Amino acid sequence: MNNKNVSVKPSSLSVGSFLASSVHDMKNSVSMLIGGLDKTLAAADSENLAAYSELVQMNHEIKRINSNLMQLLTLYKLGEEIYPFDPQSVCVEDFLHSLVVQNSELLKSHGIALEIHADPALYWYFDEDLISGVIGNALNNAMHYTHDCIRLIANENRGMLELRIEDNGSGYPAVMLQESIDNMRGIDFQGGSTGLGLYFSAMVARMHRNHEKLGEVMLENGGSLKGGCFVLHLP
Repeated sequence: MNNKNVSVKPSSLSVGSFLASSVHDMKNSVSMLIGGLDKTLAAADSENLAAYSELVQMNHEIKRINSNLMQLLTLYKLGEEIYPFDPQSVCVEDFLHSLVVQNSELLKSHGIALEIHADPALYWYFDEDLISGVIGNALNNAMHYTHDCIRLIANENRGMLELRIEDNGSGYPAVMLQESIDNMRGIDFQGGSTGLGLYFSAMVARMHRNHEKLGEVMLENGGSLKGGCFVLHLP
């Protein structure tokens, strides 16, 4: 019997599919955890359960992981040109309120006031699932860095829909404001940042186009709350 060392090398053509399949499996497991925590929180007495706020935070973090996994799967589908891009007419105010409802318990437990400023008559065409991921990611960052207030602002500006997520925190670091979004794909092991959220947001923004106009993402400091401002423009 011949004993030979056989090295197994993954095919470069199958790595993407393998990773996508693995991410999908992880997402299914995470979804089960979310379902269990949602049921626990729904049945819990928020005033008498000492660990309630910790459970709310845990549920939020698991949902954030789930969102990251969904972003990875979406980027894979975009790269393979199999994502079913489907812009529809959306009431912007209702859209923003639905995102706030998903984070209401966490906002309450952290004492964060959230304001929505949007004209009820403002409608716009965009892929609701994709933009939910973009705004949800920006809202999550704002909740992490704000002192106690966040504003979601929507208006039409020069023929573009402008969505702003503003907070009253310390603002974005100068290096992030000076560097383009496309160059923010490095991994910060100390800070725990992969740049996935911003890269995903920029990709989604550019998918929305009207003739020669493309969507874009911008980072600013200042705004109405004098903190960080995440700005999304959609044509």
